[in-house]
Amino acid sequence: MFKELFSTDIVYCKGVGPKLAEVLKKEWDVNTKMDMLYKFPFRYVDRSKFYKIKDIASEDAYIQIIGQITEFRTVGEGQGKRLMATFTDGENSIDLVWFRNFNYFHYKINTPYILFGKPSVFNHQYNFAHPDLEELKEGVTPTAKGLQPEYNTTEKMKKVGLNSKKIRSIIKQMMPDVQNGIPETLGHDMLQKYHLLNLTQSILNIHFPKDTQTLKLAQERLKFEELFYIQLDILHRAKLQSSTTKGYLMPIVGKMFHYFYEHALPFALTNAQKRVIKEIQADLKSGKQMNRLLQGDVGSGKTLVALMSALLAIDNGFQTCIMAPTEILANQHYETISNLLKDMPLQVVLLTGSTTAKQRKVIHENLQNGEANIIIGTHALIEDNVQFANLGFVVIDEQHRFGVSQRAKLWSKNINPPHILVMTATPIPRTLAMTVYGDLDVSIIDELPPNRKPVYTLHYSTSQRQDINKFIVQQVELGRQIYIVYPLIKENEKLDLADLENGYQYIVEQFPKYRVSIVHGQMHPKMKDAEMKDFIEGKTQIMVATTVIEVGVNVPNASVMIIENAERFGLSQLHQLRGRVGRGAEQSFCILVTRQELSKDTRKRMDIMVSTNDGFRIAETDLLLRGPGAIDGTLQSGLPFDLKIASLAQDGQILDVAKEAATWVLEQDLNLSQPNHAVYKQQLAKLKRTTRDWSEIS
Repeated sequence: MFKELFSTDIVYCKGVGPKLAEVLKKEWDVNTKMDMLYKFPFRYVDRSKFYKIKDIASEDAYIQIIGQITEFRTVGEGQGKRLMATFTDGENSIDLVWFRNFNYFHYKINTPYILFGKPSVFNHQYNFAHPDLEELKEGVTPTAKGLQPEYNTTEKMKKVGLNSKKIRSIIKQMMPDVQNGIPETLGHDMLQKYHLLNLTQSILNIHFPKDTQTLKLAQERLKFEELFYIQLDILHRAKLQSSTTKGYLMPIVGKMFHYFYEHALPFALTNAQKRVIKEIQADLKSGKQMNRLLQGDVGSGKTLVALMSALLAIDNGFQTCIMAPTEILANQHYETISNLLKDMPLQVVLLTGSTTAKQRKVIHENLQNGEANIIIGTHALIEDNVQFANLGFVVIDEQHRFGVSQRAKLWSKNINPPHILVMTATPIPRTLAMTVYGDLDVSIIDELPPNRKPVYTLHYSTSQRQDINKFIVQQVELGRQIYIVYPLIKENEKLDLADLENGYQYIVEQFPKYRVSIVHGQMHPKMKDAEMKDFIEGKTQIMVATTVIEVGVNVPNASVMIIENAERFGLSQLHQLRGRVGRGAEQSFCILVTRQELSKDTRKRMDIMVSTNDGFRIAETDLLLRGPGAIDGTLQSGLPFDLKIASLAQDGQILDVAKEAATWVLEQDLNLSQPNHAVYKQQLAKLKRTTRDWSEIS
């Protein structure tokens, strides 16, 4: 009966018992048989064919060979000791090797075995390390096993014998229960409309596929279901909020906006900026609360769009709040906006941790009496004593750096929640935006101002240090300034990486004619600000820093960014660092310095950085290479939901169909109250119990 799959504790599953059940619960969060069935294979090995040793042509694929061991021998001593065996298929021989756990007494000489494993190369010869050997009983004809599932298990699981083979055995004996039928989790009309396999067949074939075509159908069905419910949850929340939350009506495009556009605009807006301002304007006069994500590459002009949107709010009698994650960035916004509005009768104030008590008192009064039109600040803005006369528009820069509870404190400073514009300079791949920020409307500034030259990126190895030093001299003599970024502050014996302290010493010794600033996160804020100020004012030519300068430093004269141990940074972070240069009229450069020997993936990352300045292309590549939880500056704590089978990097088409399906259901029945939609309501309730409410904006 299917009920047993949902209710039976994994401890009672054949082949498990108390010891293994405890490990499964701790390591895999598997409590019932059904939990186990939703631990899907990470790959399938084709065991439908037998090979000869002479047929081995690469290290890429697992293969199986029928043969026997002719001898054992031990090689080396101490920790380097290993067991070797000679295995023959009757025509040719190959070495087998075990580096630990020499339980070779299980294996017998001159006995037929089916060898299964992945060939590797040592001393230009193929061998098998730790192969799987299955004795071929006398009189039994070897049969092909088809597609064999492989499961990713943890080290703790392997220590108690819960390897892939054991997991396969446990799941295999559950298959008769599955064949009796599992309750469907999608509506019958959904299965028909999108030609989906039913759940029972999908679970059977995801673990023990009949053939490659049925496996593909099972994968597509399970991926669709996973992404469908995520989209249904996001869109359901967004549509309910849209239908119940009123937004402040801001229909006027008034004198402040017009004066700024006609007299204070520093340069012509790009078409992308104009498009985004129109999208925001439409939201403000719709009568619904705006929740909009603004994506734009470094230097694309997001701040200007945010300011012009704030002027629309001011023209309608509302105040604006702009929150930034660091004092450096808040100060930069304050200086930029104050300068742009210097000829206009508006009050812009700054509130950070460094604001004195005397200054705070005045700021608080001006916010409450409505004299302050725009307040810019850090976390200080969410303090309880910061109150507004009429807060109507909130801009959050680099919003991923703030927690939901921190952001929510801003929303509660008015009777109705203000309009929200969240901004990020970290380009977010389309599939990631759809799943993490799916309840937001998304605007993209996808072009740079016409006066910006793309940064020229070069990849050097540490062996080319003298060439790099010559380039530094050449650029400084031309009057330019240079950033040099290190992954560590202090030397670490465990990590073979360049560090800032030794790097600073090296730069000072190599370039005695030049002045050098040093900036890192452990410095006292006043000392850090002083070093920054010297660099901004051109008193120092070189800044040695950690990634503390990733966001919020704007020095148009700095034209060179050198990143040491660039292989240690994610693509998105490298792109952010590169965005610190290229802000002036001169050609700028980014030099990625790595060690000589690099993995295939690392070399791909360096190649993409050299070949493009397109942040969205870089973000898509980062997602593909490293997965969603690792993308710097986008999802520092991983996804707000667990994906068991779908991949945001590879399943974009299925995600599009899943979103279409979720929209189709909600257009018929927003409250999911119709009898045929009861299954969706039930599954959504399950999802909400296991999902962190991470992306909700208001």
